[in-house]
Amino acid sequence: MSINENYDESEGQNLGEDELEAIRQRKMQELQKQIEEERKRQELAAQRRAVLRVILTPEARERLDNLRVVKPELVEALEQQLIALAQSGRIRVPITDEDLRKILETIYKQTHREFRIRYR
Repeated sequence: MSINENYDESEGQNLGEDELEAIRQRKMQELQKQIEEERKRQELAAQRRAVLRVILTPEARERLDNLRVVKPELVEALEQQLIALAQSGRIRVPITDEDLRKILETIYKQTHREFRIRYR
């Protein structure tokens, strides 16, 4: 084995270590980005919960929480709408359970399709 062969092997190891370090750095940046995104998402959720605490009575919040188990997408959209309506002053605050029931009935009537099967 000559000196040049040893040099080539050690240079190859250094490149491998440099590549590993670069991969580690990229992974660390990705993880930090994910953590930051999760933190922002949690902050937004906390802000939304705080606003909902103000615009909904405890009974109405409880109804939404129960509905969230069955239809989480509907509740998410409804919460966004209620917040927007309350902030623009187009709905009376606080929203009571009875008010929320009326809103939910209206949504149900608009989205529910009744199927009739006719025999000939």
